[in-house]
Amino acid sequence: MLEVRSSGGKTFYQRYTDERGRERQFKIGPADMLSLRQAKRKAKQIKALAILGSDPQRERQERRSIPTLRSFVEERYLPFVQTYKRSWQTDEIVLRIHVLPRLGHLFLDEITTERITEIVAGMRSDEYAPGTVGRVIVILRYLFNLVRKWNVIRGAENPASGIPVPADVQRNRFLDKDETERLVEALTKDENQVAAKAILLLLLTGARRNEITHARWEHVDLKASTLFVPLSKSGKPRYIFLNAAAVNVLRSVPQLPDNPYVFPSPVTGRPSASLHFPWTRIRIKAGLDDMRLHDLRHSFASALVNDGQDLYTVQRLLGHANAKATQRYAHLKRETLAKAAEAMGTLVSPILGETSKSLQAPKTTPKQSR
Repeated sequence: MLEVRSSGGKTFYQRYTDERGRERQFKIGPADMLSLRQAKRKAKQIKALAILGSDPQRERQERRSIPTLRSFVEERYLPFVQTYKRSWQTDEIVLRIHVLPRLGHLFLDEITTERITEIVAGMRSDEYAPGTVGRVIVILRYLFNLVRKWNVIRGAENPASGIPVPADVQRNRFLDKDETERLVEALTKDENQVAAKAILLLLLTGARRNEITHARWEHVDLKASTLFVPLSKSGKPRYIFLNAAAVNVLRSVPQLPDNPYVFPSPVTGRPSASLHFPWTRIRIKAGLDDMRLHDLRHSFASALVNDGQDLYTVQRLLGHANAKATQRYAHLKRETLAKAAEAMGTLVSPILGETSKSLQAPKTTPKQSR
């Protein structure tokens, strides 16, 4: 049919009956843009789809309802993961930095495996850590699983499902005695003493960054030498035990009026988001260019193990739910390993000595009778 309006506008339509027997009408397009031959060709395609059981009008409406990746992330994905995922901010950062600048404007059905692979390849060429690359793949895989589960796109394949996740390389970086001395000296001389003392407390306690940066005075008990963490990474409350040096650090921190935080930002009064800038400045001054802030937690565990503490004690101090997570922090210095390896040598050496003597002694042969 051709609709002619009082304004003079003309539009081609095709009527058809869907699989439920309802009459539907599909808008083909304006007559000033399409010739009659083109409109008839499109009309035949619409009728053929309807005869085969499809509903062209419904399919068009479904396609138009498909959101862009950016709107899906902002309106559905992030609000959903915030309800149960404590690390949802990591998802937001990964998507905002690595994914949305390149794919955010595309509709969900336009995102293919090839497009995601291009992002992964670009991150690898920029020498991002395997763990960061893998996180992009895992988040997108989960996001498109939700797209399918919520029927945002019917029958769609997950474009991230076939992309292999690179193995995360476990970094073993620990401070030795000389590096520790340089770091402490740089911390005591830094211009931002609020951040410096927070970093020093990370080194002294092995705590996680947010456990220190979000610490509140009401949770500090200097008499009991503890810092209470209401909600740790494991989802449970825990206590951080403070050694004498850590207690002295906290005693030296001034309490600001009407501010509950131990280490508030001098600018915002809120906890520092990452300590990135002061830590970068401090580690460079200390000559620790390859040192990450989280490596202070590794160094804390390493110092305990090398001091002879058992893994269960280290596990409790680090706040791990199981010993398996603790084992990757339990680094032993080369000297400790060499000393331990000597234990069997000490046991076996005397035996070898006695055996060697008996082997080297001249043997007497009995005289043969004639």
